Amino acid sequence: MNKFVDRPRYVCALGGALATLRAIPRAIPIIHASAGCGSNISNAIGPGGGHYGSGYASGMSLPSSNVVERDIVFGGEDRLKEQIETTLELMDGDLYVVVTGCMVEMIGDDAKGVTSEFLDYEKPVLAVETGGFKGNSFTGYDLLLETLFKEFVTKKEEKKQDIVNIFGLVPAQDAFYKGNLRELRALLKKLGFKANTFFGEGENLEDLKNAGDARLNIVVSDIYGIEPAKVFEEIHETPFVTVPFPIGARQTSEFLQVVGKALDVQDEVIEEVIKEEKETYYDYFERISDIFNDIDFQRYGIVVGDANYAPAVSKFISDELGWLPALTVITDFLEEEQEKLLNSRFENYASGLKPKVVFDTDTSAVRRHLQAIWPQNNGSKYFDSFGPAVIIGSSFERDISQEFGYPLLTLSFPVTNRSVLNSAYAGFSGGLKLIEDLITIQVSGR
Repeated sequence: MNKFVDRPRYVCALGGALATLRAIPRAIPIIHASAGCGSNISNAIGPGGGHYGSGYASGMSLPSSNVVERDIVFGGEDRLKEQIETTLELMDGDLYVVVTGCMVEMIGDDAKGVTSEFLDYEKPVLAVETGGFKGNSFTGYDLLLETLFKEFVTKKEEKKQDIVNIFGLVPAQDAFYKGNLRELRALLKKLGFKANTFFGEGENLEDLKNAGDARLNIVVSDIYGIEPAKVFEEIHETPFVTVPFPIGARQTSEFLQVVGKALDVQDEVIEEVIKEEKETYYDYFERISDIFNDIDFQRYGIVVGDANYAPAVSKFISDELGWLPALTVITDFLEEEQEKLLNSRFENYASGLKPKVVFDTDTSAVRRHLQAIWPQNNGSKYFDSFGPAVIIGSSFERDISQEFGYPLLTLSFPVTNRSVLNSAYAGFSGGLKLIEDLITIQVSGR
């Protein structure tokens, strides 16, 4: 792990919780933190999440205690109680969640104790301790879900055999989360299951409240959403399975096989769904065959991203596009065991290739890692330059893209140069979208 973070690719735990609450209809966050925390976080999440937007109760409309020096000295619990009362009076919601910042946790404010005074209120009022020093956006997502699963989701004795839940895609941190959830939901529907995603199209708080109906939780990540899934299993006795985030035909077929097996779906049903999806997928895929061959479309691939996107994109460009995966930089803070797990995802590519995989949170180090795999020409008369290449990363890779002359596709946070609405990279359709985008950035000047 690095000793510092240059230009972080996430916000703090408080920010992760706020972004996740923004994705839940009629959930009202109440910030208990120093003045300015909410606006600073909003200014980071909005543009970085593909211009995420404020919604009903987010952005600059966030209720906040805005504690100042007096509250830090004498305690801010009275100020929080006042803010909760005002929010309940003015903001029309169905769930109110206090999320805390660094300063109030350092002075020992008991947010949970304050919210316990509102147990008789007609709507739930919860508290989640999300001090920024506890972690980044992913941590805030996990902490919020853990609290919701403990205190909001109804415990059900009987499980509905056709219901599942999906975790692991963090709103805003994954700018394409909503479209990705839509694609995964559609695939599971073809297997015969309704999937609760909590943040998807047409979903609401009732879906979240009744999540205890599910017979299985599916964590679409090797790293994120796993701790909440453990909490869910402990409280609601619902098992979970983890599968990597899938992009394209190969990975999505594996996703369906793993999930289908966990749900006791007959092999014939799974294979029929895969066959149907592949027929559509390769019908569209065929359209790139001419341009791929005519302009020698094979490229070196440089992938920079989080623990969900980096392995999935690297495998996709290698095994489905036939590119040369040269370098993958995974930018998250990870434990040694987590790094080992992610490293295993780069083994046994169908292409027989493997990129150089590094774990580095320092944005400026990407250039150094690129130079390490292909040293620059130091005056040598005969020198093969590294190219043609494409960078698939975030807006932070713009400088490297311009310096080396490599096209850049942004899909990992921050995504400031794209406005993201319903686009998705998950599943079969997401693989086609990725191919489309990769070709577009190379022919856009024609």
